[in-house]
Amino acid sequence: MASLWKALFTLAAVAVAVVAVYAQDIVPGATWTDTSGNVIQAHGGGFLKHWYWFGEDKAANSALFHAVSCYTSTDLVNWSRQNDALSPISGTMISNSNIVERPKVLFNAKNSEYVMWFHSDTSNYGAAMVGVATASSPCGPYTYKGSWKPLGADSRDMGLFQDTSAYLLYASDNNQNFKITELDANYYNVTSQVSVLSGATLEAPGMLKRNGIYYLFASHTSGWDPNANKFFQATADIAPSATRTYFSQNNYDMPLGTNAIYMGDRWRPDLLGSSRYIWYPLDWSSGAPQIVHADVWTVDLNAGTYSVVNGTAYEAESGTLGGSATLLSSSSFSGGRAVGYLGNGGSVTVNNVQGLGKAQWVALYFANGDSTWRNTTVSVNGGSSVLVDQPDTGGGNVVLSVPVKLSLRQGTNSITFGSGQSNYAADLDKIIVYPS
Repeated sequence: MASLWKALFTLAAVAVAVVAVYAQDIVPGATWTDTSGNVIQAHGGGFLKHWYWFGEDKAANSALFHAVSCYTSTDLVNWSRQNDALSPISGTMISNSNIVERPKVLFNAKNSEYVMWFHSDTSNYGAAMVGVATASSPCGPYTYKGSWKPLGADSRDMGLFQDTSAYLLYASDNNQNFKITELDANYYNVTSQVSVLSGATLEAPGMLKRNGIYYLFASHTSGWDPNANKFFQATADIAPSATRTYFSQNNYDMPLGTNAIYMGDRWRPDLLGSSRYIWYPLDWSSGAPQIVHADVWTVDLNAGTYSVVNGTAYEAESGTLGGSATLLSSSSFSGGRAVGYLGNGGSVTVNNVQGLGKAQWVALYFANGDSTWRNTTVSVNGGSSVLVDQPDTGGGNVVLSVPVKLSLRQGTNSITFGSGQSNYAADLDKIIVYPS
């Protein structure tokens, strides 16, 4: 492993992430619900074939431990919640006054046992430990074995990788050094350190092996805020740097044929339960891993392929401006222009939007130069409004997209943004309307 590490591509990613699904579509940034209609709570999670999703239940909008959830699916799109995999135990390091984050599970063939590792900590993040629990079935429930510092050193954000051996990937030494350490035969503890990236300040790791080369994906340490994802052999970004990985943080990287799926979280620290999942295709066609930005996409697990869904774009500046709304100019906008000063008396109506007589995904492309989230009202054909959250984009000339599901009538529609709200919305560049 140590020699292979020299060929390792290291992907540094910090961002906040979200994915949502409707029918067979994957829609990054939308609210993703399970088969019972409840919002999926599986943040910072891990996966097992075929298919189990473990994650942090943040429904209480708190960083403190509530549960490690377990969901099952046959297609990565439709998820059913099962029993909680791990629950708080008072008087231990996994009480509801402690921190349990980034749960990852491996199957140990030697013991025919499922082993969960997680970041185990006190409420002030001062303990910096790993925790381990075991179960006889994927969703458990798991039996807590204990928490400790691997090889006596800090461990905060962590992940697991299984090859011929299994490895712990973790941020150590007050997040300054990133380490890879081999697990013992039972996966209960670590045995020896096989690699360290000194001064790397990485967290939120994941690893893939492709064509004999190991790829490490991770984020830099910027708290809840996103930053640009990179890999280094030649240091490069996996997404346009200004987008901060489309406002997401790497969490897990799943092989898909000759490519992969980037699975991230779009953290919202003031409303952790409303953090969203950001999944994108991770494509190697350029010779290096690059995120394929897609508002709507589909996956074929049997074929190991993905498809990007195409939509119809409508420029905001071609709409009807109302009140204090103003045209803005910048080369970063798709048509060189956008509409600003929406909300607080300003609005824009995009006309002649073609609909299919059903609910359809509509992506809003916007720029929000604030350090806080904004939102905008959206109404169709003069009907009641829905409110769409707009994260900060990292600058007034940086454009991101968020999805909203709108019911469009067959034929021509008008969609109005920013009307009837006292606060300012983000600047609107364009919208893209998708057939599903």
